[in-house]
Amino acid sequence: MYFMGLNANLMSLAGIAISIGVLVDGAIVEVENAYNKIHHWDVGGRKESFYKIRLEALMEVGPGVFFSLLVIAVAFMPVFTLIDQEGRLFRPLAYSKNLAMAIAAVLAITLDPAMRMMFARIDPFLFKPRWLAKVADTLFIGQYHSEEKHPISAFLHRIYEPPCRFVLRHPWATIAASVLLFATTIPIYMKLGSEFMPPLREGTILYMPSAVQPGMSVAEAQKALQIQDKILMTFPEVERVFGKAGRADTSTDPAPFTMMETTIILKPEQQWRETPRWYSSWAPEWLKGMLRAFWRDKISEDDLKNEMDAALRLPGISNAWTMPIRGRLDMLSTGIRTPVGIKVSGADLAVIERTAKEIEAVVQKVPGTRSVYAERVAGGYFLDFVLKRDQLARYGLSVDDANTMVLTAVGGDNQSTAIMGRERYGINVRYARDYREDVQSLRRVLLPLPGGQGQIPLEEIAAVEMVQGPAMIRDENGLLAGYVYVDFDTSKTDVGSYVEQAKKAVAANVQLATGYNLVWSGQYENMLRVTERLKLIVPLTLALIFALLYMNTKSAMKASIVMLAVPFSAIGAVWLLWFLGYNISIAVWVGMIALMGLDAETGVFMLLFLDLSHDEAKKRGQLNNEKELIEAIIHGAVKRVRPKAMTVCAAMIGLLPIMWATGAGADLMKRIAAPMVGGLATSFLLELLVYPAVYFLWKRREFIKPALPDPAQA
Repeated sequence: MYFMGLNANLMSLAGIAISIGVLVDGAIVEVENAYNKIHHWDVGGRKESFYKIRLEALMEVGPGVFFSLLVIAVAFMPVFTLIDQEGRLFRPLAYSKNLAMAIAAVLAITLDPAMRMMFARIDPFLFKPRWLAKVADTLFIGQYHSEEKHPISAFLHRIYEPPCRFVLRHPWATIAASVLLFATTIPIYMKLGSEFMPPLREGTILYMPSAVQPGMSVAEAQKALQIQDKILMTFPEVERVFGKAGRADTSTDPAPFTMMETTIILKPEQQWRETPRWYSSWAPEWLKGMLRAFWRDKISEDDLKNEMDAALRLPGISNAWTMPIRGRLDMLSTGIRTPVGIKVSGADLAVIERTAKEIEAVVQKVPGTRSVYAERVAGGYFLDFVLKRDQLARYGLSVDDANTMVLTAVGGDNQSTAIMGRERYGINVRYARDYREDVQSLRRVLLPLPGGQGQIPLEEIAAVEMVQGPAMIRDENGLLAGYVYVDFDTSKTDVGSYVEQAKKAVAANVQLATGYNLVWSGQYENMLRVTERLKLIVPLTLALIFALLYMNTKSAMKASIVMLAVPFSAIGAVWLLWFLGYNISIAVWVGMIALMGLDAETGVFMLLFLDLSHDEAKKRGQLNNEKELIEAIIHGAVKRVRPKAMTVCAAMIGLLPIMWATGAGADLMKRIAAPMVGGLATSFLLELLVYPAVYFLWKRREFIKPALPDPAQA
């Protein structure tokens, strides 16, 4: 990361966080296999060298361990194909995760076995005092138990062997049950909502109201800002507010006076109002901290926004809520500052405005809508000075002279600069407000003639008129455009479901003129772009995993068996997402892609121990019928369940702290970790039950001899 110029931020550290439990999986499998081999060597009379046994143990599982960890890293490579916001956000996560897994894969077959070869021993220490030697034996050597006598293994064998024997007696029924279980997950997946990106809480709210009708004056904008700020400061969660109306002195901020921005700085969540929960009255503080991650006992930010929105229902003002950074990104990428926007495009601004108003009225009735605002693209107010050229000639004035006189008298002119330390303020001179606050007063404004020839009223050389026209002209794809901003509570309604409802309502009630079209934009536009990209990424990930598995196993059948873990894991991932109320988003899909690599790893380990047991039985001549095949599978599945359980538990333990996290970035990280947690659970359980059945059906063919031709028919 240092040489690549990546800094330590939320996403780069998140890549390490979701990998930390998996980094030790290779070492676990190698240690467990070495433990088993050393025990049998010790019981068998130590006929060969201790280091030879250690090397054999490493050679048995080393290639599988290396490829399983490498698959996790390579399976995440398609994340680098993400573009725009999602690409910039998740690329640091992909870099840190892939680098960590690649280094872990290399260390698993280099440093880790080398250190064990150097320091591992089986003979007890003989130095004195004896009590210290016994302590050293306990700490550095321990005892080598058989798989049947090890306390943890014995417990796992008791609960796993009966169901394993059952599925081997009924392999086809087991496979059918797993297929049915996967089929029941499809309706649940269809019920999940969809969104572009889960909320990344910034600790700040950006309130962006707009005046429905154009033409707001400076005084009215100032008054509206003051009222809004006073109302916002009544909320105990608010620390301070700062409002702005109009544009800054830069060409990159074209905001009119009708659009206001108020930045709301919130206090730390510990100081927010409490929301009583079922545990609030009796749970001690340490237990509340654990339960708070799933049942908040403070008012949520979404509820706070809803309360603020209800309090700020001012006449002629349409509200919109977002966060400063997210709002800027949304406006830069799509031009829409609300979760969803509708772009009306065509050739005539008047028709665009009329269509936008119709859409505003229809969408306002869609359930869940908080506010809708259609830009009045053709409703701006302008004060035109139409010069009378014959009068200009009479007074000997040019057009430039007249424009300069109007600009100086009405708009003012900087005559000097006031200096206050490092600050500079222009000294502007113009007529007082009483002389320019209405059209009649402006017409009577006296303009000086050049050369000190006297003064004339403005109406002598120009007609002052109030006219209407477009306040701002938008151009997209060669057509004029107007925007409709739609705000709704994304915590209660997902973007995908809301847009589908709104589309149906608009299609049924709004008739578009010929040559005009609608584009649904905002976060919905980003979501559609990501969906199209995922249609490439997900198949590419599966193809990469299968290719690596085939390179490792040299068998399409073995690679296919390992790939069964993908639908197994999808079951738990989907059900946990549904239980937690999470929507499908790019963060969830990143978690799914990471889960595919973990599936391959757990599947490789399961198949590895089945193959080792099968090959050992065949080498001993104990694989002559189906009964002996079943016993070999039982030995590979049941007797070696402890290392498989340890690898899954290590990965799970590394992910669970993320599910209990709170604070900035927690919502995003939970969406990445949730499918991995749920998927690992069901994938592990179904691998323990379905893999033996599938492996049995595959290997059973070795005992089915092809039918010989009948000599009588020859």
